[in-house]
Amino acid sequence: MPTNKRSKYRGTRTCGGGTHKNRRGAGNRGGRGRAGQQQGRFTHFLLLGELAYGKHGFVRKQTAPNRVLDIGQLDEMADDLVNRGLASREGDAVVIDANQIGIDKILGGGKVTQKMNITASAFSENARVKIEEKGGQIETV
Repeated sequence: MPTNKRSKYRGTRTCGGGTHKNRRGAGNRGGRGRAGQQQGRFTHFLLLGELAYGKHGFVRKQTAPNRVLDIGQLDEMADDLVNRGLASREGDAVVIDANQIGIDKILGGGKVTQKMNITASAFSENARVKIEEKGGQIETV
């Protein structure tokens, strides 16, 4: 029949812990906190995934990514933007302010089928060439 360890050792000086010197201080348990994690308790921390050997490096400040759009997609959206009031027509050209529709940079992917005058923060070289080939203009803000 199993016995209760607490009651079994009641009345003894060290309650089964060996000599009275054995359970003193943190040295008996291998240190305090995470001390010795790379030595005696390595597997314990490895299994829990809590390996941390001090501070290393630095945390890079993350910047918001550029919101980009291909010129071909902008060309397809041009008529819809005019209908919704986010762009306008001046003669045969569509005037688009990319900042107004939430775009930072215009990239050069896709085909340009109509003349566009575009204002944006940045343009790729391919986008610049394609817009100017159709007779459009670009303006960098």
